[in-house]
Amino acid sequence: MSLPFPHPDVDSRMICCGVITVSDTRSPATDKSGKVMQDLLLAEGHEITVYRVVKDDPAAIAALLERFGVGDGLDAVLFNGGTGIAPRDNTYDVVVRYLEKTLPGFGEIFRMLSYDEIGSRAITSRAVAGTYRGKVIFSVPGSSGAVRLAMTKLILPELRHLVKQLTTINK
Repeated sequence: MSLPFPHPDVDSRMICCGVITVSDTRSPATDKSGKVMQDLLLAEGHEITVYRVVKDDPAAIAALLERFGVGDGLDAVLFNGGTGIAPRDNTYDVVVRYLEKTLPGFGEIFRMLSYDEIGSRAITSRAVAGTYRGKVIFSVPGSSGAVRLAMTKLILPELRHLVKQLTTINK
């Protein structure tokens, strides 16, 4: 029998999240993937305290990550977009430089699940997750399907547990 969550430590805490869409073409009005991400987080009882659409510019992405790493009361920052291999896909390159600890299984499992949906094109995804300054960081492709897959299969089932791990002091 499969449990809805993989951990016996059912935690109902609200997680304060930042949602960042990285795109040269989207605006808050046309950001379907950012809306999917926000809607799924809100449906699970989490709070969106920061939402931004930022151009796929390394300096702009880094500035947001540094700012949100310092304050704003965030527990997690979720990026979507800019994870491919096109010249303007910079999110992965910036985020990976900041991660203090990586969660390699996130990208590996995301690509495996993506393969089931989109086939060999899944190899182009550079989805990544880890921690930065006591916050959980996720970066996923910008398509709505990829966002929904990452959120429902990986991020939402583990978000509370990961934040709890970062905020629990071992004695």
